[in-house]
Amino acid sequence: MQKIELWKDPGKKTLDPKLFSETAEVLAREVGEESKTSRGTNKRTQIRKFYDEVVRLAALAKARPEEWENILPMVHMITAKAAYARGRKLISPAFMDFIRNSINQVGRPEDLNVFSNFFEAFMGFYRLYDPN
Repeated sequence: MQKIELWKDPGKKTLDPKLFSETAEVLAREVGEESKTSRGTNKRTQIRKFYDEVVRLAALAKARPEEWENILPMVHMITAKAAYARGRKLISPAFMDFIRNSINQVGRPEDLNVFSNFFEAFMGFYRLYDPN
């Protein structure tokens, strides 16, 4: 799996212009392909649970920026939830890597917002490539 970089230049807060298009589509295709070879993994409902949690935390961070220090650990808890789902063979290795890699890049509310937007783009493309 290609490593997803949320920021083109984190210091300048500039994004890769193709992050929400080409990059999201490539990842969705890859995760969709794994779904075809590992029946029962990466069902849309399972993927949606992770997406909903990311969106919820991003909205919380936006509404309560003063609570960021308490929100960030909950963001990192998503990796543990993904590990649990992977252990039950509900998600594929590529999806697990995507979650882990993305969460590891979240250190500020802005990072979580970019991750949330990227995940939204991924979900749109995943509908196209999901065999379930």
